Amino acid sequence: MNEQTARTDDVLIRVEGLKKYYPIKGGIFQKATGQVKAVDDVSFDIKRHEVLGIAGESGCGKSTTGRVMLRLQNPTAGRVLFDGVDLSQLSAEEMRLKRQEMQEIFQDPYASLNPWMKVGEIIEEPLFAFGVGSKQERRKRVHEMMEVCGLAEKYAERYPHEFSGGQRQRICIARALVLHPKFILADEPVSALDVSIRSQILNLFQDLKTEFGLTYMFISHDLSVMRYISDRVGIMYLGRMVEIADCETLFTNPLHPYTQALLSAVPVANPHVERNRQILQGDVPSPSHTPKGCAFASRCTKAMPVCFEERPTDRQCGNTCVACHLYK
Repeated sequence: MNEQTARTDDVLIRVEGLKKYYPIKGGIFQKATGQVKAVDDVSFDIKRHEVLGIAGESGCGKSTTGRVMLRLQNPTAGRVLFDGVDLSQLSAEEMRLKRQEMQEIFQDPYASLNPWMKVGEIIEEPLFAFGVGSKQERRKRVHEMMEVCGLAEKYAERYPHEFSGGQRQRICIARALVLHPKFILADEPVSALDVSIRSQILNLFQDLKTEFGLTYMFISHDLSVMRYISDRVGIMYLGRMVEIADCETLFTNPLHPYTQALLSAVPVANPHVERNRQILQGDVPSPSHTPKGCAFASRCTKAMPVCFEERPTDRQCGNTCVACHLYK
């Protein structure tokens, strides 16, 4: 096996030139008058058994990227290779069967659970949908997964409203894992939880990754969470990936001016440490009227004339891939 083949085999998901545009319609006949570029030409790899964190401010396209990757929404352009298979080429039935290998944990555990179903039924539902095992075998797996996720077996007969936020998120995790998927998309799974519960859920994610050999894409706007759980971190801005690097490199030596500004805003629990806080001026450009050049140029203190005219391409600088004209 040569080096290139080894690298290819090590990648579980490859995203190539992914775009998701939403039409803007107006007038009597509701004709398309423009486009909202929610995801604009994003490319990256996710290796097997790693946690890739995707961070950025609200509205930058993190969640849309994840959902288009799983083909919960169809892409406008680009493709996603899952274990070497181009998901865009699969039929509806082939895609349905492929979903056994990929699951999503949603941000709001209150909204993602059916209030009329018991917890055991909620966790069993994916097994029933894919015809996995007999009724007794499904029940056994449900109880095993509840135990793994820190839920007592007796909870199977209760309803979601009887649980706290942390317990509901554990139910969501158990439901996602019951099919033994290869990949989990976790879309801000701890943002709605108290700090004490948040640490428990993050530790649970780490334990489950080790036990089941999982691969995660962890979406969050909380950089302290990213640093704790991620192996690599990607930073998005206005639908574009501006920087991606291994966790330690990105937090100790950020290259893109936007990443530097984000990290300067992270609070430090030490009153004697002085922070060089970088305050961003101006507003984020509209995704329906994206700039010609770099999307961040209008707010960047290091912007050059070329930044307003030419969109930067990805450049490899050591362990970091950065889209910025500062690095030739």
